[in-house]
Amino acid sequence: MDFSITADQRLMQESLARTLEAAAGLDRVRRFAADRDDAGADIWAALADFGLPGVVIPEEHGGLGLGLLDAALAAEALGRAVAPAPFLGAVAASIALTRGGTPEQQARWLPKIAAGDVVVGLALAEAVAGARDGMGVTAAGGRLSGGALFVTDAMSADLLVVADTAGGLHLVAGDAPGLRRAVVTSIDLTRRLGELAFEGVPAEPLAPGTLDAVRDAAWTLLAADTLGAAEVMIEKAVAYAKERRQFGRVIGSFQAVKHMCAEMAAELEPCRALVWYAAYAFDDAPAEAGLTAAHAKAHTSEVGRFIARTATEVHGGMGITDLLGLHYWFKRIGLNRQLLGGPERVRRVAAKMQGLAA
Repeated sequence: MDFSITADQRLMQESLARTLEAAAGLDRVRRFAADRDDAGADIWAALADFGLPGVVIPEEHGGLGLGLLDAALAAEALGRAVAPAPFLGAVAASIALTRGGTPEQQARWLPKIAAGDVVVGLALAEAVAGARDGMGVTAAGGRLSGGALFVTDAMSADLLVVADTAGGLHLVAGDAPGLRRAVVTSIDLTRRLGELAFEGVPAEPLAPGTLDAVRDAAWTLLAADTLGAAEVMIEKAVAYAKERRQFGRVIGSFQAVKHMCAEMAAELEPCRALVWYAAYAFDDAPAEAGLTAAHAKAHTSEVGRFIARTATEVHGGMGITDLLGLHYWFKRIGLNRQLLGGPERVRRVAAKMQGLAA
């Protein structure tokens, strides 16, 4: 029995990697990170031509009709490229609409998301990762009030998927009256985060119970993104160890450096199985989806931090310079770790799922 991905999935991942190399190389990532007004529209257009925004959208709405495993493989490629793209929001909104939207909502939004014509912001932090003082969104009479932090692609979003404090999900148009946005600067400049303020903002509710599925998908995609970023950091560390010389020898010949590289590879490989199975379970073993997504997010976050630190140590002083650009992957892993809940928070949710915590 073959427990690997299919030949078609490998081909898709390789083709996406080539697209990202052309559209979102490291020089392009540097320009994006340096310019707060750069929305990366050219990168998203190239990915839309590839069909990426509609990866999980049914074919009748203009998408590819694939599963979350395919989306996770794409997220892994995006993590490898540290590509600035609103992919997380596109997939999360597609799942929210497919599972909890009315036929009218689906017909109105899904074709636009699939075509890449709509950028989706994701405002789930308070419902999934816990609210900070004074934050959180309440819903009453078809309107939202309150505030949301760490909203992905908040400044450029044409559509927002917003979670309220009661666990409901809502669609909010980007130009809705009463909606205010502000930039939130994080360590990862390849992602645009923001803060939203809602003052009686009109919203369309989605079906109850949709939040858990969106959360599980988002956790899995963040884990996949970290998996891809960590892979690149290991590859760069090994390549550097093979060429950097000290005391007349390449540093890769020293046992301590060999152990560092081997330990990184050994720690990361089980994460691949965790992420792939979590993505598979989302569509094919739904009873396991929540727990496997939590395990993938929490464990990959911990391993990612270890690899980010160790790969930088292998590079020595060069590891923290902008010349190599290693810090882009380092910071991507750091934000993925905390976005929508750090490992401690996610493990607490997993414990509740298993009846091990109140």
